Amino acid sequence: MWWFQQGLSVLPVALVVWSAASFVFSYITAIVLHHVDPLVPYISDTGTIPPERCIFGIMLNISAFLGLATMYVRYKQVYALNPDKSKIIKLNKIGLMLGLMSCFGLCIIANFQKCILYYVHVLGACLTFGVGAVYMLVQTVLSYLMQPEVHSKDIFWIRLTVLLWCCSSIVSMFVSSVVLYSGLYGTNLVQKLHWDPQEEGYTAHIISTISEWSLAFSFLSFFLTYIRDFQKISLRAVVSLHGQTLYNTPQSFVTDEQTLLVAGSI
Repeated sequence: MWWFQQGLSVLPVALVVWSAASFVFSYITAIVLHHVDPLVPYISDTGTIPPERCIFGIMLNISAFLGLATMYVRYKQVYALNPDKSKIIKLNKIGLMLGLMSCFGLCIIANFQKCILYYVHVLGACLTFGVGAVYMLVQTVLSYLMQPEVHSKDIFWIRLTVLLWCCSSIVSMFVSSVVLYSGLYGTNLVQKLHWDPQEEGYTAHIISTISEWSLAFSFLSFFLTYIRDFQKISLRAVVSLHGQTLYNTPQSFVTDEQTLLVAGSI
């Protein structure tokens, strides 16, 4: 059995590979069609003009679904490993809520392009990466609280390193973007897809775009740390039939259900 066939480890692997592919495919398409400059464009710029916009949107929507599934499985795993620790359970619930918000933000990024609805797109980016960074922080804290009983210290330090990488990328992108869009280098730069290296503001633009790519891949890299954890998880469905048809409920099932209600079991 290959390592990615063990447990549910294929889930975070699929999330990372598919999301990275969505960036790369839209980038290649935009470059081939000369819609953006080859040297480190904004990720959002590679998903602005059709047909790469269609590829970008569809693939990121699937990434949001994979992210939702990955975060939910992680939530269930942490809960199962720490059923009696109230602090961990509370943090775990907060982490799940943050994860859901981050996935919703990714859907906004996929469906509201930067050059069309800029402020909605920025809102999606803040939810995805800003709230996503807080999600990473919560998971890193959980990793600290669960070691060494559940796992070794190594995974905590790895997640902390990726978190610091993500945060430094956010700071770098924020500062360079504020400088770039401050008005010193012209207006309507949001719509600009082609840059001349001799232009004023080009350096701030490159720093901002490199920071964005770094942020995206630091965020994805965090989910690679779930692979070993997910190898210990399996998923199965249990089907219980309460009758031979879908039209009539057997009387015995109704009686059993009423008994459970009286007993307070459900």
